[in-house]
Amino acid sequence: MPLYNETEPYERGTLDIGDGNSIYWEVSGNRKGKAALAVHGGPGSGSSPWWRRLFDPLKYKIILFDQRGSGRSKPSASDPGYDLSKNTTHHLINDIELLRK
Repeated sequence: MPLYNETEPYERGTLDIGDGNSIYWEVSGNRKGKAALAVHGGPGSGSSPWWRRLFDPLKYKIILFDQRGSGRSKPSASDPGYDLSKNTTHHLINDIELLRK
């Protein structure tokens, strides 16, 4: 798989997703391109600039985010008292839908 040139985000922020959580997100590439959402592995890893290089920035609107408890999202799953019952696949799907909207 080829790696494309490095690109910087033109939008970034955090989204309050409820349950005391907020997720970090960023967008790069073609503003009018086909949306490509990268979902990192885990638990706890988070996205990195390397993920942007997997997509052609001329063709794709590249969306990266850090899942609950991971990367730049808050709180961190490593924080004492972090509630893993609020970090399930069901929550992930709901978080992605909130991010899409």
